[in-house]
Amino acid sequence: MEKKGVLVPMVLAMGAAVLYLMVLTSKEKALSNSYETGQVLVARTDIPERTVIKEDMVEPMSVPRKFMEQDAFEVKTQSDIKMIANLVTRVRVPKGNQLTQSALISLSPDAGLSVKIPPGYRGAIVPIDPEMKPLIKPGDRVDILVTFDAVMADNRKEKVTATILQNVLVIAVGTNMGQGMNAKQFKTSGEKEEKAAAFSEKSMVSVALNPNEAQYLALAMKQGDLTVIMRGLGDSEMHPMEMASFRKLFK
Repeated sequence: MEKKGVLVPMVLAMGAAVLYLMVLTSKEKALSNSYETGQVLVARTDIPERTVIKEDMVEPMSVPRKFMEQDAFEVKTQSDIKMIANLVTRVRVPKGNQLTQSALISLSPDAGLSVKIPPGYRGAIVPIDPEMKPLIKPGDRVDILVTFDAVMADNRKEKVTATILQNVLVIAVGTNMGQGMNAKQFKTSGEKEEKAAAFSEKSMVSVALNPNEAQYLALAMKQGDLTVIMRGLGDSEMHPMEMASFRKLFK
């Protein structure tokens, strides 16, 4: 009986010790996890709202996991930085703040055309033949021609064609802005455009023009019929062009 009386407290003490050890180990693990760090992308400088993200705008930073935003862009390899390339900020991201998926959107119609317009340029929409739409891509270069009735010296009207703009940058084709559209967005966009095309004989491209070119395009659209001509990839040469007419062709 005496041995039994000693054994019971010993067993209880050992159980308490094991329980204490388990609790201590659990707390140590939790404490260790709270100080575990990971790398996330943060803004290298202040990034304004509706800005297309470039790799040099962000940098990886180590932070404790408990301070990582739930939808932060975690960097595990150097190539992970490319995840944010060409995404667009929904809101301003101050310097040092983590970039989150909820703060960025893809480079798509939701971001608006203005994010694709180069500094100092203007965005303009030009009609094209529907057959041309599948063949032209954002980033291509085009020339724009206008065909109109010119008044000759003898007051006779003659139909002529003039090249008014050369080496013009295409920044969007319909709602395709070139990057950042996933398969679902692309399909939805295509379906919307097909429905719209059913009520129109023309498709549209968006081009970047300097303010002077924009004026001439607006004038040409009121004066005659526009034709968009594709340039070869990499061709950026400007050529002096005289107006074309059937009289000159058969003279």
